[in-house]
Amino acid sequence: MSLAGKTAVVTGSNSGIGLGVARSLAEAGARVVLNSFTDRDEDHAIAAKMASETGAEVLYIQADMSKSDQCRALVEKAGACDILVNNAGIQHVAPIDGFPPEKWDAIIAINMSSAFHTTAAALPMMRKAGWGRVINIASAHGLTASPYKSAYVAAKHGVVGLTKVTALETAEEPITANAICPGYVLTPLVEAQIPDTMKEYNMSREEVVRDVLLTRQPSKEFATVEQMGGTAVFLCSAAADQITGTTISIDGGWTAL
Repeated sequence: MSLAGKTAVVTGSNSGIGLGVARSLAEAGARVVLNSFTDRDEDHAIAAKMASETGAEVLYIQADMSKSDQCRALVEKAGACDILVNNAGIQHVAPIDGFPPEKWDAIIAINMSSAFHTTAAALPMMRKAGWGRVINIASAHGLTASPYKSAYVAAKHGVVGLTKVTALETAEEPITANAICPGYVLTPLVEAQIPDTMKEYNMSREEVVRDVLLTRQPSKEFATVEQMGGTAVFLCSAAADQITGTTISIDGGWTAL
């Protein structure tokens, strides 16, 4: 399918899942806005490289997703927003009674509240254009839970709820809202953790992947950023016109347990 003429804003997209989704949208012909909280030469170089390799227009806009005004300004600076992918997120692991309040506030702001602010800014643009797609990158932790991840799990459950409300408020319009719920995805950040974990547990790479990282993922295989991107492109297709207000799990069977 072609997304030519559409503008996609992808938050938290200078690496990992966000970058993979952005690339798939660019390959489908969309004009893509990359984003993160930094404003380095290498951030803009990532956009230039993607543009060169895909032939799409790709630009980078700095915005701190912990700041409500910057979330909304990102969408405004993009100039258009037919496809909004809320992907920005951070993590911290600690028991509830030892969870630093500032970490809780940051995770709720970046992982959940940012999606509200960008959506609020994007919906008027989608309505003016007569078409729109809101795609929230939630998590398997938006549907289930793990200990010591109170803020992350709460935020991702909140994102799923926000997705449903967005879908209901746009149900009679040519706008859809859905949440993709990944399990463990092989990103550069995850890949970088494997050697240290191998040393810590005196395990082979295969053992670390299967028995440590993917202990809750029944397929015992990572999802890929390309699969995330392909799912996002599908949700932008006419085949997905009546898919709204739901979650799509890409978790190797995790949430089937």
